[in-house]
Order: sequence, then C-alpha cells, then structure tokens
Amino acid sequence: MSKSKVIVITGASSGIGEASAKLLAQSGHKMVLGARRKDKLQKIVDEIEIEGGEAVHLATDVTKNQEVENLISLAVKSFGRVDVLINSAGIMPHSPLKNKRIEDWDNMIDINIKGTLYGIGAALPYMTEQKAGHIINISSVAGHYAHAGGAVYSATKWAVRAISESLREEVAQDGSNIRVTILSPGAINTELLNSVTDPSLKENYEKFYDNFGISVDRVAATIQQAIDLPEDAAWNEVIIRPTRQVQ
Repeated sequence: MSKSKVIVITGASSGIGEASAKLLAQSGHKMVLGARRKDKLQKIVDEIEIEGGEAVHLATDVTKNQEVENLISLAVKSFGRVDVLINSAGIMPHSPLKNKRIEDWDNMIDINIKGTLYGIGAALPYMTEQKAGHIINISSVAGHYAHAGGAVYSATKWAVRAISESLREEVAQDGSNIRVTILSPGAINTELLNSVTDPSLKENYEKFYDNFGISVDRVAATIQQAIDLPEDAAWNEVIIRPTRQVQ
C-alpha cells in the first residue's frame, strides 16, 4: 500500500465516487467527500469511520465554483493538504437532438464540463505549491465513440479528455510533479441511468446494462491502482469496459 493520502472526491454520494471512497478509506487514505446529497454523504462517512477510517464531507454542487473551492479548502483545513482529486460528478440524460431538451444539455455542460474545471481550478494551486498531486477525471467510452441520442453527453466527455490532456502537458512542462489520469468507463452499474430523461432510450439502456453491466467496484479498484503507481509515473488514460461490451 502507498502512504496515506488526502483524497477529495466529487459525486461521492453514489456510484464510482462512493465505491472509490470506501475502498480507498480501507487502504488508509483520508477521504474528503462532496456531493449534493448531504444525508448520503453522512451515511458513507459513518460507514468509513465504523471501519476505522477517516473521512469528512461537505454538501457540494459542482456547478457552483465557490462550493467546489470550499470542498478543497475543507481538505486542507482538515488534513493539511490535498493529494488526489477525483472528479466523479456526472450525469447522462441521453436524448435525440431533435427533442431539444435544452435543460438537459445545460445540466450536462454545467456538471460534466464546468464541474471538472472547477475541481481542477480549486485543487491545482495547492498541488502546485506542494509540487505533488494527482487529478483523476472521469470521462466515458462515450468520450471516444459518439452515437445517436448521446451527442451532448459524448461532447462533454470528449471535453473532459481534452481538458485532461491539456492539463497533463501544462503540469509536465512546469515540473510540478502532478499526475493526470483520464478514466473512461463503459457499462458500469451505477445510478447514472437514473439521469436518462428520454423514456425509450432509457428502456434500451436499462436492457443493455442488465445484460452487460459490471460492478462499480471494478472502477474503484482501477482508481486505486492508478493512485498506488509509483509517483514518477502515471496512467494517463484508462478505458475499462465489461469484457463482453463491444463499443
């Protein structure tokens, strides 16, 4: 196991964020958890502490920059530093463009893109000063492959990859020893399907995930492996799919 690190996770109340928080806490890392659902965050923190781990939480809406700044500040106030940021908050309300679900488009852009940027912006000054850190951004296989009904979602996840690669080059050039990892999951069983607003598309996706979806614990294990890699190297991009998933 690597030395104990201070790890901040957005979208920590369910899915990849929750599973990662519990697994990383078991490995002795100090967890700082943010999400909109404060009651779920408290339950996760309680479970971590029962197992002997350390965790704090703060209700955080990643579409509001100041709330993300406050989450990072909580990590520094509670544990003295921030070593890892996992930008896990995201939604996936697929629908055909012709349906003009403008609110869905805006929400995806605000959460998936702006939320990632706000996290980077809040954590980067501390990591730069420390001359160490690790930013893990959750993209998707939809950030590699676009399809009908997923135009805006794919665009946001492509954006996450572009932002991450630009960040990787920037921190490599300035010698700050900050690692950047893009993680692109395929069909992972989480609450993400709950955000699909088009009834027909949602039914199709539910069938697909029922047939192919794998446990979110697989993604959490991958994140742990990326963090545990010696700090002179980084997994810059990882795609994790169910073995039987074609695209």
